[in-house]
Amino acid sequence: MSHDHAHEHVSNTKRIWLVFALLSVVTTVEVTLGIIRPEALFMNNFLSMNLLNWIFIILTLYKAYYIVWAFMHMEGEKSTLRWAVVGTVIFLVLYLLFILLVEANYVFEVFKNSTIKWNF
Repeated sequence: MSHDHAHEHVSNTKRIWLVFALLSVVTTVEVTLGIIRPEALFMNNFLSMNLLNWIFIILTLYKAYYIVWAFMHMEGEKSTLRWAVVGTVIFLVLYLLFILLVEANYVFEVFKNSTIKWNF
């Protein structure tokens, strides 16, 4: 059995370096913001959390999405499979974030407004 066309090897070196550079830049921005902790972002709140934490969450979600996109080869899949994978993860992360923020705010209010002392 002979095939009419031969498979051609395509080098992904450029793509690997592009992914590495993009993820490195985002990580560097995260680390720099964590070290510097700009007061304009740290002291301003949005939805019961400071802006700096929101930036960390958004950049981390972006990195996670891009890792799935690049290393799981989602860009070559049908849109229904992409949304099945990414949509589920987005829903679960947003749900976890909601639960964490609501419960953390509740615990903070209990300790702030009661006679229970901060012992941890």
